[in-house]
Amino acid sequence: MNIKKSMALVLAAGMMMGMTPASAFAADDTSYTKFPYTIEAEDMDNTKGELITKVYQDEFPGYSGKGFVYLTNKNFSFTVNVKEDGMYELTTRALQFITDEGRMQTVSVNGTDYTKVIPMTRDWIDFDFGMVRLHKGKNTLTFKPIYGYMVMDTVTLEEAKFPSLSPATDKPCDPKADASAKELLKYLKKVYGKHILSGQQEIYGGGHKNQTTIRYDAATNTCKDSSGKTYSFKEEDKAVADDGSKFVWHCYDEDGQVYDYDSQNRGYSYCDYDYEMKYLEKTTGKLPAIRGFDFGSYCPCYKWDDGVANRMIDWGKNKGGICTASWHVNVPKVMSSYTYNEPLDFSATTYTPQTDFVTANCLKKGTAEYDYYNLCVKNLATELKKIQKAGVPIIFRPFHEAEGNGGLDGSGAWFWWSKEGADVFKALWKNLYKQLTEDYGIHNLIWEENLYTWSNTSKEWYVGDEYTDLVAYDKYNTQYHRHDGKTSGPNLDAESGYFWELNDYVKGRKMVAMAENDSIPSLDNLKVEHASWLYFCPWYDDEQSPFVSGTQYQDKKELTKLYKSNYCITLDELPKWKSTK
Repeated sequence: MNIKKSMALVLAAGMMMGMTPASAFAADDTSYTKFPYTIEAEDMDNTKGELITKVYQDEFPGYSGKGFVYLTNKNFSFTVNVKEDGMYELTTRALQFITDEGRMQTVSVNGTDYTKVIPMTRDWIDFDFGMVRLHKGKNTLTFKPIYGYMVMDTVTLEEAKFPSLSPATDKPCDPKADASAKELLKYLKKVYGKHILSGQQEIYGGGHKNQTTIRYDAATNTCKDSSGKTYSFKEEDKAVADDGSKFVWHCYDEDGQVYDYDSQNRGYSYCDYDYEMKYLEKTTGKLPAIRGFDFGSYCPCYKWDDGVANRMIDWGKNKGGICTASWHVNVPKVMSSYTYNEPLDFSATTYTPQTDFVTANCLKKGTAEYDYYNLCVKNLATELKKIQKAGVPIIFRPFHEAEGNGGLDGSGAWFWWSKEGADVFKALWKNLYKQLTEDYGIHNLIWEENLYTWSNTSKEWYVGDEYTDLVAYDKYNTQYHRHDGKTSGPNLDAESGYFWELNDYVKGRKMVAMAENDSIPSLDNLKVEHASWLYFCPWYDDEQSPFVSGTQYQDKKELTKLYKSNYCITLDELPKWKSTK
């Protein structure tokens, strides 16, 4: 959060408090630090002999106190004593003249590191380290020279001020948004900042597979299981195996459950898409308000109908839940291996940057990428139209985790849609928005952009208010950077620093969500940290990472406490949607 202050205010605060050294609070637990608190850098611990007034013969006038210190090879620390757990804003009056593109700086709060990139400047600036969490009692803040080379004049710590969330709009970015999308967006605004919506992503792509006794009998042209129950199928799904045997790719039961052909045993299997839901209901007694889906199965290379549209309609229309959806659409690893609208083995495709697929060509007619990408959009639109017809709105999260590890050029990207940088990414987003809203007439979408906020340039990936309804962050920090003072169990931090940073990026005009996460923040941490996430949505379980059921990711007691609290909204607490057809 931007809390830059002028030099005059910093100095005034310093004079008012007499620049009291932190060590003055070390002996008496009842002598609490008065905030705002400013300390001269040369008065921090471990700075003996470090006081200077110039660096490499360069003088930097305008400093306060006796001089300043240079963070190069020693830790500098100070201690404060606070009355209760809470969030504080940390700034340092500093300069950095080593690296043009900025330099990473690290401050440790009670052993947990916070990092920020300080820009190149030969003039004193009040550099914002953002919000840090302090615990009741003594807290030690330590500036570390991990990358270092920051010149420090003063450090200021003050109680955090949380701006109003009321400026967040409930007006859709799509001027033709339908009644269902408008109603959902108004509801989201109504609860934003007052409650958090619970969510859960379901598995996709063939996960949680279960074998059945269903077989296809070519002689009777039926699909039956061992009990004699019959299943429907589509004529166009009929196929012939290499040995001449006949089969159908998919069959269905009366509830719309999809059973897929398994060439190894010539039987049929299904994915238990309700696996996470069953676990949550058994564990907490509740179901989440939001269910996450994915349209990845409609990739042109290996398109198959996994029934996601039907599941979304059931969740939104029959169960009264909220749907969110991502789009893990794959591209060929080697474009020359792909023939337009012809199947390609899954192993020859990817959604990572490891492909010669030229993302910018998606917007250039006459290229193979253009033809391929537009077929992807067509397949997606076909499914979205089914859901729109049923009157179910969708929080739509395409091209997620925009910048990955950061950098405007796409060097830190994790996905093909970001690998050529921010400008290409934004152009691709705008093209998808135009195609879906204008060309295909889809207006039941609430558009959510997933900024990752791990870099100083994240805001440069923001596509703009006119193309976005919500912004989001993905939290994966179970095993590091915890701020709650605990040393065991999963990290249940609420990550309020990222929340308020994203709020700053969009100037408070958009609601901020936690679109993906591993560990769900605890109720106590959400309250202490003032992290007003619109919703959370853990990723699904897999063998390597049981994000929902694994004790290394979730604390069952805390999970149940949150789900049953008045603060958290679950499926049974959602309103009945008036506009659902």
